[in-house]
Amino acid sequence: MPKKGRPVVAIELSDQERDFLHELARRRSAPAIEVKRAKAILLMAEGLHHTQIAARVGFCSATVGSLRQRFSETRLEGLSDLPRSGPPRTIDDQQIQQLIEKTLQSKPPAATHWSTRQMARQMGISHDSVSRIWRAFGLKPHRADTFQISTDPYYVDKVRDVVGLYMSPPENALVLCVDEKSQIQALERSQPVLPMRSGKPEGRTPEYFRHGTVSLFAALDVKKGEVLGQCYRQHRAKEFLAFLKEIETHVAAEVATGKEVHLVLDNYGTHKSATVARWLVRRPHWHLHFTPTHASWLNQVERFFAKITTEAIRRGNFLSVADLVSAIRAYLDAHNGKPQPFIWTASADRILQKTAKLCKILG
Repeated sequence: MPKKGRPVVAIELSDQERDFLHELARRRSAPAIEVKRAKAILLMAEGLHHTQIAARVGFCSATVGSLRQRFSETRLEGLSDLPRSGPPRTIDDQQIQQLIEKTLQSKPPAATHWSTRQMARQMGISHDSVSRIWRAFGLKPHRADTFQISTDPYYVDKVRDVVGLYMSPPENALVLCVDEKSQIQALERSQPVLPMRSGKPEGRTPEYFRHGTVSLFAALDVKKGEVLGQCYRQHRAKEFLAFLKEIETHVAAEVATGKEVHLVLDNYGTHKSATVARWLVRRPHWHLHFTPTHASWLNQVERFFAKITTEAIRRGNFLSVADLVSAIRAYLDAHNGKPQPFIWTASADRILQKTAKLCKILG
């Protein structure tokens, strides 16, 4: 007597399909569900019943039956999940366009920027919907960046000069980025620092005692990544000249081999004082390269200042200026123990193109 029920669709695989399914079944990086489907289809091709396949792969018999029908209709494309329709959209394209335009072209009453709830009230939708739309279009009204366009009449020439030193330095040259981090405060917290615990960050009181300031003069070797640093209580031409003499002593061995010294500096007044100029006249193998005004970010030593501030100064607790100086020296020693040069990747053309684009936006 013939069996009752729906006839089972036979699965016959081509050599290409069989190879693909075997590879997918062994692939560890593939989605687990797709691996199980590939194994199930291979077992179908061997002629196993649904209950046997379900037991081996981990599906129920109904799922195996659905997969058999789906594969017979769509072949290998049926291995991946089909797109789901989901609930119908409640926000149409016109509303989304209005929301984006309102975000970009207007501000809420008596406020500087939109919040999700303010925009939701204006548009008559939920604030979660506003948040999803903003994320999709990369809009962040709650954030603001700072910028400063250089007005230096020689901006283009200086950018090309400094970036050229980084990306294509002169032969037999020593390139140093020199600057000062002035007025570093020795701050002592008025109460002990609470140590970090599981689920709790380190805790510090906002109140502190001031114990004075110090200025860190630093010279970053662009090629090696080493930093020569010296702390001074004041920040004058006198201290800058003293630091130049420190640099001269430090690089004496390399200069003796015929190397030229190239310094990248900003436009601070002490760098151009008459005292410093007279000292440099007697050293023709020293060459100064000034960054454009309002473009000190071109000086790589600023990146080092950011690192030492974040890693050793900002969260430090210093009982005196001497304590602060000791912490700075310890950081310099650790840095120079395993120096890592900063890799400069922005070409002069790229920087100038970005500047031109920003100027065009500002009109």
